[in-house]
Amino acid sequence: MKRLVSTALLARGLVRSCRAPTAAAVSRPAFQQFMNYSSGHVGDPNANGDSTAAQIAAARDTHQDFKPTSKSSDTSLDDIVAQDIRENPVLIYMKGFPESPMCGFSALAVKVFQQYDVPIRGRDILGDLRLKEAVKAHTNWPTFPQIFIKGEFVGGSDIILSMHQKGELKDLLSDIAQRHGQKEDANEP
Repeated sequence: MKRLVSTALLARGLVRSCRAPTAAAVSRPAFQQFMNYSSGHVGDPNANGDSTAAQIAAARDTHQDFKPTSKSSDTSLDDIVAQDIRENPVLIYMKGFPESPMCGFSALAVKVFQQYDVPIRGRDILGDLRLKEAVKAHTNWPTFPQIFIKGEFVGGSDIILSMHQKGELKDLLSDIAQRHGQKEDANEP
């Protein structure tokens, strides 16, 4: 009886087998394996081209309010990167946000810029891997954070730290800090 119950539960995906994992299971990231296990799907979710969102959208009994919507626009990721660089005097493509960096290198870059009282604009590359690849293609630089000052790619946190220690960053940021200070003075009553 015990063997019958465990086989039935295993067939429904409620109990995981104790057998050695297959080559496909070993090659997939752990999170993807968990999602396949927890959702009851077996194998690669993209193997037949159907994502969960596509399956939901295709379901006849799904209400319109719960169907996924497409937020595509005519703006490409390359255009977004170029616009970000053009519009922000200090821009960091980073892991996390300036208020909550998700890695030590990103936190170091933010901490250095905070010494100069300049407005920092950060964009999280972890939230959109296509954006991450677009930034890497734009700069031809493999690591993050990637820092832009006055529309020019400067480098990563190690370069910013070196520039700070040599006094070069102070000269580069002086006009940005001055303009930022003037804006704050104009906003005070």
